Amino acid sequence: MNKSCVRGLLLLVLCGLGTAGSAQEATLEERAYQLGAGDVIKVTVYGEDDLTQELHVSEDGPVTYAFVGQFILSGKSVAQVESEITSRLLGDYLINPQVSVTMFEYRPFFITGEVVTPGSYPYQPGLTVRQAISIAGGLKERASSRKWFVVPSGGTELDRRRVQEDDPVGPGDTISVEQSFF
Repeated sequence: MNKSCVRGLLLLVLCGLGTAGSAQEATLEERAYQLGAGDVIKVTVYGEDDLTQELHVSEDGPVTYAFVGQFILSGKSVAQVESEITSRLLGDYLINPQVSVTMFEYRPFFITGEVVTPGSYPYQPGLTVRQAISIAGGLKERASSRKWFVVPSGGTELDRRRVQEDDPVGPGDTISVEQSFF
């Protein structure tokens, strides 16, 4: 093998390692994420195709899952839901259930005020205020470049805080871009 082939192969291996690390980090973030109304998760039980299902998270209401019955998803992490389904399936229904719960769809974030297209938009992990404004079509001509606020998911106007363009946005958050006076 010549030197350029070895370098190319080494570069491919290093790129693959970087991608694997990023995927693992996203999984850790996803597993700690607290479910809320509007989220959709996917439950997979390996070897049991009939038990693969998408579950929609409601505010307070329970969901029904085959052989498990009803339980509440809101406020739990993906890891907690996975553990609960596994323990409920264990014994009576399956000997060694291999359950995987993953995020299928996050609840949207909202943006109001002086943006071109205010409304709700699908959340993506790692979203920043700058990206959210861009998704909403950018700032209008009279938009303030400093008076940007976020009300966190489930919060009230009392929880409103000023944000900068690189601050994170969470699912269910409401961003408000106010008008400039000049």
